[in-house]
Amino acid sequence: MKKIRAGKIIIVFSLLLITGISTGFLITQDTRDFRIAKNLDIFYSLFRELNTFYVDEIDPDKVVKAGIDNMLKTLDPYTVYFPESEADEFKIMTTGKYGGIGSLVRTNGDYVIISDVYKGFPADIAGIKPGDLLKKVDGISLKGLTTDKVSEKLKGNPGTSITVTIDRNGKETDYPLKREKIIIPPVPYYGMIDSRTGYIRFTSFTQNCIEDVKSALVSLKKDNAEQIILDLRGNPGGLLTEAVEIVNLFVGQGSEVVSTKGKVKQFDEDFKTTKPPVDDKIELAVIINRGSASASEIVAGAIQDLDRGVIIGQRSYGKGLVQITRPLSYNTQLKVTTAKYYIPSGRCIQARDFSHPNEDGSVGIIPDSLILEFKTRNGRIVKDGGGITPDIESLPEPLSQISAELYLRNFIFDYATGYYWAHPDIKSPDQFSFTDKDYADFKSLLLKRDFSYKTSTEESLNELITNAKKEKYYDIHKDLFNSLEKDIAHNLDQDLSLFRTEITDLIEDDILSRYFYEEGAIAWTIKKDEQVMKAVEILNNKNEYNSILKGEKGSILVTRKNDAVSLKTEFQETRKVREPV
Repeated sequence: MKKIRAGKIIIVFSLLLITGISTGFLITQDTRDFRIAKNLDIFYSLFRELNTFYVDEIDPDKVVKAGIDNMLKTLDPYTVYFPESEADEFKIMTTGKYGGIGSLVRTNGDYVIISDVYKGFPADIAGIKPGDLLKKVDGISLKGLTTDKVSEKLKGNPGTSITVTIDRNGKETDYPLKREKIIIPPVPYYGMIDSRTGYIRFTSFTQNCIEDVKSALVSLKKDNAEQIILDLRGNPGGLLTEAVEIVNLFVGQGSEVVSTKGKVKQFDEDFKTTKPPVDDKIELAVIINRGSASASEIVAGAIQDLDRGVIIGQRSYGKGLVQITRPLSYNTQLKVTTAKYYIPSGRCIQARDFSHPNEDGSVGIIPDSLILEFKTRNGRIVKDGGGITPDIESLPEPLSQISAELYLRNFIFDYATGYYWAHPDIKSPDQFSFTDKDYADFKSLLLKRDFSYKTSTEESLNELITNAKKEKYYDIHKDLFNSLEKDIAHNLDQDLSLFRTEITDLIEDDILSRYFYEEGAIAWTIKKDEQVMKAVEILNNKNEYNSILKGEKGSILVTRKNDAVSLKTEFQETRKVREPV
């Protein structure tokens, strides 16, 4: 069957070549077109020979997709091919909507586990909780399946029925569910921090997200907010047009927000604000970190370039490339980089030069020698070549190894699951308090499960000892190596005390989300979030706020302790979570 299918693909390639030749598309006098034709012919010839002579049957879909993916890897990481099987992923990326049960899952041994549920959707209403093990879907075992495969089984058209079998504390229960259209909220929380300061957490630039942000802003103004904090930390971006709309909430009509420039001139465009603002006078602070990218950087950069608000936090990611989607045959899609975007001062904040890779294929940061200076509306100096640099740059302390190990290896997650079932009577955040006894219980869990880890220093010494033995220097300096091992060996109990604050922040965030979802966890953590508190401080000091915007005070650098938001941003790329289903 695979040979027949492969044969069909070869026929399609042949037809493409014949059609190209007949229309003059491929083999022309133009050198570039000839090179394209030559390499397509090589590809076709290679595929034909593989299909005919390779010792085993080949899967044409798999082989061709691997070829496409590797071809695109020579460009930039944002140019991506979506086969028909990934149509749902493409839709979620652009709209934030999908059909499913409303939960996140991650790997957990032979099965996947529920890592979070969305408030008010089927999984939540049925009583499914984080920490529940997914055993079956419609009676079919999920043992050994990847999160991708489980996700495929859980997703489906809204209104269709599904039965999931959950294992909770060793007891299996069937949950009949009906899939719904799941809309991931782009504003998981907003509220008043104090009597004067409104706060909006904004996490994704999906289709029509402007309505949620606008609604939050209007509501906060009704609550007498005199100043606003817009939190874009960990927001990876999304639709460019939505970024323009967000800026328009705070900036009047006719202001340029962003422009795009590329090889194909039809995609060059200037984007300006077109509507009356909600409030173009209210004091504004925007918080960013290195997880803030793309559309987030358009918003933060435009606010900075137009001197409309103060930017606080950590230098942003530095993604100044624009993508569009192009439909391909057989319901496939191509997301392709077509241009760079430029914010009002004229700067492009792209950090990596994908057009000039190094010999080993790596891509370097734009060198300082090529970074240019630009001016904001008030004449302040800003620079291109590497993200948005905040006016108040707040750098996190280095992350402790023990916190990373506890989080990534799910000890904190598992403890939070046990805590939730052991404390069923917590009905509001005010009733929650993480005590010394609770921390002692957490330490007991680690001892029961034989938690251990090695620091980077210990790993380096082990490598040094291994090399010393190979080169026969170990026996000569054995006492020295033994002494070093004793001196640098970490003490678990000591580390748990030394880094208790950041470990506790992560535990509290996970526990609160069990009871009060993401919005409850955010409401709790911002109370001691140092960047949020710094934003409040700047907004409350009108002289300092205005002096920053007038350029009378240069960029300010402060250091801070790690907080739950920053720690989770550190982990979001490394913790394998499949979202959403």
